Amino acid sequence: MNIELQQIGLAAAALAVALIVALVTTPVVMNLAHRVGAMDIPKDNRRMHDHPIPRMGGLAIALGFLLSALLFVPITEQMRGMLLGSIIILVLGIFDDIYSLKAWFKFIVQIVAAVVAVATGSIIDCVSNPNIFSANLYWELGWLAYPVTVIWIVAITNAVNLIDGLDGLACGVSTISSMTLLVIALLVSEGPTAVLMGALAGGCIGFLPYNLNPAKIFMGDTGSTFLGYILAVVSVQGLFKFYTIISFAVPFLMLGLPIFDICFAFIRRIAHGQSPMHPDRSHVHHRLIDMGFSQKQAVGILYIISAILGLSAVVLTASGALRAMIFLLALCVAGAVAGRIFLYNNHASGKRTGHPQEHDNDKEGDDEP
Repeated sequence: MNIELQQIGLAAAALAVALIVALVTTPVVMNLAHRVGAMDIPKDNRRMHDHPIPRMGGLAIALGFLLSALLFVPITEQMRGMLLGSIIILVLGIFDDIYSLKAWFKFIVQIVAAVVAVATGSIIDCVSNPNIFSANLYWELGWLAYPVTVIWIVAITNAVNLIDGLDGLACGVSTISSMTLLVIALLVSEGPTAVLMGALAGGCIGFLPYNLNPAKIFMGDTGSTFLGYILAVVSVQGLFKFYTIISFAVPFLMLGLPIFDICFAFIRRIAHGQSPMHPDRSHVHHRLIDMGFSQKQAVGILYIISAILGLSAVVLTASGALRAMIFLLALCVAGAVAGRIFLYNNHASGKRTGHPQEHDNDKEGDDEP
């Protein structure tokens, strides 16, 4: 019990420090963005704002997280690798927000950052067998562990980046995901993971007042890719190593919204004969806007969906294997029904307009790596 209280106290302290640092440094970052030209100018119809807004705000989140992590988390080999990789992602995001780098270059650097984390021990070496009736409790990945982990880290990094299309959306969803993992880490006595997630949640919460609609600053690729990278690497360190049903399902529920969006985006683009990297205006948040919801309403709906998925992940962690499997199957059925409705609405919309929408997304970036 004392250990649990200590873990909760450290996580709360990490959250508070990161929150204060992000809250105080965001105005400074706003001025810096103006000076270096990291501005999002509404030069086409894919932007939702009508005046230049500074981006690169993710630097404030990163400063809060990094300072808090260094203060409260032991510096292990895995920790060093994660911090080094996150700094690589952070520097990449800063340059991208200023100069709008090419998608292929960003993709290569993201792979390098993922390899840094993998080389220092953040590896998905096994996953639990979703068939709880099988004699094999988990699957050993062997040499596949390395490419699988790199793919996971790069995919989640970009998944969070892709949902960064409305004021406060990616930051709020990342807050919910990090708080979900914080609670799960406390449930399974993973103290360092809980503290890291407290630091990440604190950085996001400190930045949110400036980022909610109407946004005074965007976090840009500096923030969205940084958040995605940290969530991906910490989920590898804190979840996949458990040989239970939660190690298979929880990471996908915790990051359910960005994972669904990136998977659906790739399938949609390939079905239309486009490159999977081709930007468009058919992400989940775009569809809600096209259905008539305001930005605040659309963001609120997606917050609720993320919170439900996060709560589901916590329930899975606290449940027995059989109840967890039944609960997971029920979620799959609900997801299939929702997907069917989603596809039907998309088909009906295509009939009304005569063609699918093929505009770039309205986030503060020009390419989708």
